[in-house]
Amino acid sequence: MKLEVRVFSGLEKYLPGITFGQAFEIDVPEGTTGRGLLVKLAIPESQVFSMLANGRHFSFDQKFHPGDRVALFPPVGGG
Repeated sequence: MKLEVRVFSGLEKYLPGITFGQAFEIDVPEGTTGRGLLVKLAIPESQVFSMLANGRHFSFDQKFHPGDRVALFPPVGGG
């Protein structure tokens, strides 16, 4: 099944050729979870603070549906 993915704030370093916020499509098997997507993208789970699917919080254990729009965000700091 196909997912549309966007990565932000430095996570693009794990995906050569992908820039900040650029949408790209990826094929994953039916039943893929958030954690499974990170494995496929070779992004360490520790580097992802927040995952959204279709604009809503998405846990690493939830399963995606065909056509989901996914956004990945790292932890941020500031003060």
